[in-house]
Amino acid sequence: MSTIDTRALRAAFGSFMTGVTVVTARSADGAPVGFAANSFASVSLDPPLLLVCPGKFLSSYDSFANCTHFAVNVLAEGQEEVSNTFSSFKGDRFAQVAHHFDPNGVPLIDGAIAQFSCTTYQSLPAGDHCILIGQVQDYTHMGAPGLGYVGGQYFSLGVERAALDDTLETAVCGAIIKDAGHVLLEQTSHGFRPPQITSTDRGQMRRHLCENLEARGVNLRLEQAYSVFDDRKSGTHFAYFLATSTSVPSGDTLKAVPIQDLAGLSYSSPAIAQMMARFALEARTGGFALYLGDAQRGDVHPSSKRI
Repeated sequence: MSTIDTRALRAAFGSFMTGVTVVTARSADGAPVGFAANSFASVSLDPPLLLVCPGKFLSSYDSFANCTHFAVNVLAEGQEEVSNTFSSFKGDRFAQVAHHFDPNGVPLIDGAIAQFSCTTYQSLPAGDHCILIGQVQDYTHMGAPGLGYVGGQYFSLGVERAALDDTLETAVCGAIIKDAGHVLLEQTSHGFRPPQITSTDRGQMRRHLCENLEARGVNLRLEQAYSVFDDRKSGTHFAYFLATSTSVPSGDTLKAVPIQDLAGLSYSSPAIAQMMARFALEARTGGFALYLGDAQRGDVHPSSKRI
C-alpha cells in the first residue's frame, strides 16, 4: 500500500460540508473542558445516540475519553468567535464565552442552536482519535440557522442567501478564480475585473456563472461568497465568490495575474479595486473574510479558521 499524504487527505476530508460544534465536559478535578469539532453525527433514535471524535492531540483528551457525561453544542450563524476560542485559545476558554450548566454540571454554550446533554454510552479507540458515543438525556433546539464549515472556511447560509437578494433590478455574479498563485481576470475598456455575468434569476446565479465559464473552457470549483454589495446608484446587486480553477484553456480572454501584482492594476470600478486589494492582502495568510455592504462602505466578517 502506498504512503498516504496526510495533509492532502485532510484537505480531501475537509471538502465535506459540516456544521460546527463545541463539545464540553468536566475533567477529573471538576474543571470545565471543551473543544471545537465538526466531527459530529447522529447515530440512533432508539436509543438516542450521537457521536463525536476527540483527538489525542487535545490537552483535554483524557477528560473526554474517560468522562461519564458530556455535551454537544451546535453553533449558530455568527458564532465564529466561539468556535475560534475553543479551537485555538490557550487560556480559560470558558471565561471568554457565555455559558451555563446542565444538571450534571456540564457547560452548555449560550446561543447555540442545539444542545445535547449526554451520558457516555461507549468510547472506542480509533487511530489518533477516539469515537465517543453519547446517549442523549436532554436537549434544546432553537431552529435557527447554523454555522457551516468546509475547506478550512466558515460559511453561513444566511450570508450566502444575502448574495441572492432580489430587491435590486440587476444582479452581477462573478468569481475570483485562484490558479497556482495567480488570479484569472478579464480586461475591459474600463480596467480589469473578475469574470462575471449579469443575471435576472437570482436563485440560479451560481449555476449560470459556472456554465458561462465552463463554456469558455474554464473548469472550476466555486467556493464561498467573498464580497456582496449593492450599488444603489445603478440599481445593481453584486456577488463575488471565491473559486479554484482545475483547468484553463490557452488563448482564453482571461489573464492570469500573479497575486502579488493585483494591487498595482487598474480596475473597472473603485469597488472592484478595493475588493481585489483586500484579496491580495488576505491571500498571504489564507484568512479570507466576507464583505457585506454597499459600493462605498460595509463590514468585513472574518470567516477563516481551521478547526
